[in-house]
Amino acid sequence: MNDLERAAPQALASWWRENRSWALPTSCLAVLLPMVALGSCVGTFLTFAFGTVRLGASLRKHTRERSRISSLVLCACLLLPAGVSAATSDPVDAFADKLFATHTFSQVAMAPDGSAVAWVESVHDAAGLPTGKSAIYVADPRKPQSRRRIAAVPGREAEEGRIAWAPDSHRLAFLSDAAKPGQAQTYLAEVGGSQVKARRLTQLVGYLDAPRFSPDGRSLAFLFTANSPRIPGPTHPTAKDAGVVEEKIYEQRIAVIDVPGTGAAAPAVREVSPADLYVYEYDWTPDGKGFAAVAAHGSGDDNWWVARLYAIDAGSGGLRELWKPETQIAVPRVSPDGATVAVISGLMSDEGSVGGEVVLVPLAGGAARNLTPGRPASVNWLQWLADGRLLWSEIVDGSSAFARAEVAQGTVERVWSGDEVLVADDAELSLSLSRDGAASAMVRHSFTRPPEVWAGPIGAWQQVTRGNEGRAPLWGRVENVQWTSDGQTVQGWLFHPLEEAAGRTYPMVVWVHGGPSSVSLPKWPVQWTYARAMPLSAHGYFVFYPNPRGSYGKGEAFTRANVRDFGGGDLRDILAGVDEVVKTRPVDAGRLGIGGWSYGGFMTMWALTQTDRFQAAMAGAGIANWLSYYGQNRIDTWMLPFFGASVYDDPDVYDRASPIRFIKKVKTPALVMVGDSDAEVPAPQSYEYWHALKSLGVPTQLVVFPGEGHAISQPKNRRELMRRMLAWFDLYLQGKP
Repeated sequence: MNDLERAAPQALASWWRENRSWALPTSCLAVLLPMVALGSCVGTFLTFAFGTVRLGASLRKHTRERSRISSLVLCACLLLPAGVSAATSDPVDAFADKLFATHTFSQVAMAPDGSAVAWVESVHDAAGLPTGKSAIYVADPRKPQSRRRIAAVPGREAEEGRIAWAPDSHRLAFLSDAAKPGQAQTYLAEVGGSQVKARRLTQLVGYLDAPRFSPDGRSLAFLFTANSPRIPGPTHPTAKDAGVVEEKIYEQRIAVIDVPGTGAAAPAVREVSPADLYVYEYDWTPDGKGFAAVAAHGSGDDNWWVARLYAIDAGSGGLRELWKPETQIAVPRVSPDGATVAVISGLMSDEGSVGGEVVLVPLAGGAARNLTPGRPASVNWLQWLADGRLLWSEIVDGSSAFARAEVAQGTVERVWSGDEVLVADDAELSLSLSRDGAASAMVRHSFTRPPEVWAGPIGAWQQVTRGNEGRAPLWGRVENVQWTSDGQTVQGWLFHPLEEAAGRTYPMVVWVHGGPSSVSLPKWPVQWTYARAMPLSAHGYFVFYPNPRGSYGKGEAFTRANVRDFGGGDLRDILAGVDEVVKTRPVDAGRLGIGGWSYGGFMTMWALTQTDRFQAAMAGAGIANWLSYYGQNRIDTWMLPFFGASVYDDPDVYDRASPIRFIKKVKTPALVMVGDSDAEVPAPQSYEYWHALKSLGVPTQLVVFPGEGHAISQPKNRRELMRRMLAWFDLYLQGKP
């Protein structure tokens, strides 16, 4: 890069920050015009890496970065400053190498008798980076050094996980794609002897998930989507439409096999739930004769928001509706006496992002009972104890807690709380318990402590693994911030710059979480929801994660407070939080940015139409126009509980919340990013916002990641996203080319 190329973006960015106009003075033109004469393109098209998404059949997909920049897939506005080019020096790679070298644990399972703990751990290469493979280990929690690896084929790396103990605590079921990469099968390992041997139980084509032993250990159930061409769920990349557009529905069903004895032939697979029903979650009844399930007819991607609670006969497949909830439900668990199904019920915007109240439904039929009405917390996971009490996790003001209830009396006591995250499975907060509830296991981590497996009595856990020993935070210290907005207390997390000097002020980026029914929790930020913004804290920024109304953590009323009010009270909460931070911390009010993904992307787009206090923005997978979005996405049923009606019945409520309606008010430079195969928030929404800003002369850039769905999953694209976002904020908030 020559002197002219260095000077141009600095002059452009300086002029924009001070004047919010592209009516350039002579000083800028003097630098810019020679560059044009030399053939340097200010409105350049930039290259970045892309690759294919390998759709594994059961486990989360992570592909190791193999190559760097490889193809052109970027759209940029005509006046994009050249300083944002990815070809310049890269401050992100070293950070990403260290962050993604963290050993992650996707699941932990305590043996029913408490004698052993199993877990699923990421596999890393010689350079310390994840390979995309995973491994299963088993150890005596009192003797962590006794750990042994469980594998479908010893010596062959594969994606292995979704572990489930048999009631006898000697057998472990799991899924592995060792036989054929990308296609998981069910395996059974005998772990009680001196040698661990695993045998394959299935030979299926499709998606397998969530194996669970029957209470007597004679049968194994799992979820199965026959012939599914991709991982189910709207966040994964969707197939491209071509020709006559039709939707082929692949239903996820409960399948059951009889667990064979040693030397017996592979068992037959019986699909027991109805063929026209998509089962999201299930639990065995204590007698082993049936299941309680959260399920819906039709498309699995689109109908989770209208799912109901059913009883399913394990023999005949007979279906009986137990409850039709007004909102969403998750985590069905049958009581030890078989009389009651406990579920979490509440307003939830995304499958897998759970928060609500505990509701008890009689398995024989009858009225549902809310066990926790008005509780100022959001329940995230639950499990019955052998004595009939109910244990659950809950989100409280952005922190974690576990509570235990005497169901008959309706009394609740909190048994643990902390500014950290404990997770055993897919829930944000969960434990894996022994049969008697005396022992538990989980992955434990926080902003300051990297993830490791821990086990022991609740509140008296001991560390089992040490895969991340010596790993220090790559970001600055984190504060729990609280402020008042519209008369109520709101909470958020504030990351300080990694290197912070007294007497200086720093820029700050506000990062709005997705959902909106979600929450920012105190976790080690290796998960992508946090990781994408972490380079900012590492490179001189405050990063503010607010939990405004609509979030989990303060009870169901708070979560419901943004219904038919997207961008109203929640934006006021965020701006009030910004005011509090600017007033009390060394943040430069003249150097503020905002960003987010999904609902956070919408809030970023929306905020720029409502206020000019932000000097730069990054909108990821945002919604520019709720009217057009309703017909573009594959999950339109999620909007009904939030807007109260379809767009065809009440278009005005959708129009009032659409950033495109107020687009002429936007003056802030905005980076827009999205996956080209996003079914949840399709790319046309990003194009619409970008096109409007470009037409109005507002600095903007659109980056489209090929082969990516709603969650950017390819490691090289994740790095590219972080790289471009940091460069954008550096340019407009710090004047760096």
